[in-house]
Amino acid sequence: MRLISWNVASLRARLPRVLELLEDLRPDVLALQETKCGRDQLPLLELAAAGYDVVDHSQGAWNGVAILTRHDGAGEPTDPLGGLPGEDDPTEARWIEATVGGIRVASVYVINGKALDHPDYRRKLSFLRAMAARAETLAAAGPTVILGDMNVCPTDADCYAPERFTGTTHTSPEERAALAGVLEAGGLVDAFIHHHGEGFPADDPKGVDGPRYTWWDYRAGSFHKNLGLRIDLALVDRATAERIERVWVSREHRKGTKPSDHAPLVVDLRD
Repeated sequence: MRLISWNVASLRARLPRVLELLEDLRPDVLALQETKCGRDQLPLLELAAAGYDVVDHSQGAWNGVAILTRHDGAGEPTDPLGGLPGEDDPTEARWIEATVGGIRVASVYVINGKALDHPDYRRKLSFLRAMAARAETLAAAGPTVILGDMNVCPTDADCYAPERFTGTTHTSPEERAALAGVLEAGGLVDAFIHHHGEGFPADDPKGVDGPRYTWWDYRAGSFHKNLGLRIDLALVDRATAERIERVWVSREHRKGTKPSDHAPLVVDLRD
């Protein structure tokens, strides 16, 4: 079973790249973030022609999350739920979950936070606390995988220059503690670290499993210089983690025409 998480930074703008990924990698599940379109704007016909069903939580020009499932893959998505129970602002489309192939799969786009003194930073911490409560509920019920853009670097090793981020979002102790709280509450593991260990190098973007980072700024050649962050994660219950065959970042899909600033994170599970 192949699961992929990808912040596409606009599904309509990135549709050719999404269709390319579906053909190239044929995921059973593709969790998308920042779809940035209303329900009536989703390219459902094009995705169906590519062999995929869609469940979504859409807002319009901002945010938006979706789960795509392959027609001949792990099965149709069932019992979809849009919106994170306990979140401060349910009008923001940041969470969608459904059951696929016996796994409760969630796609999440965590609040950016903007700055440590910005109201969104406190909202981000609150959102992560709501995620922790939901993770505990889901994992208690069965296999759980939470895929998405967490907007947090779990450790300094997940940031190309942690000293440059001192006093900013994404690397603050409070954010890291809140993300760790999600893992602890659900008894989950970070699939990438579980598979590779903390020592996976950040300075070799072209290794067999791709780079450690998942996001690079569009500016100043950051991608080619590998000045990135690891903020896209797969949080997996421990039993499902034992099925992990490979976890990798598809650097190739960050290249080319009109790429997202994120690369897809791929989790391959043994059947």
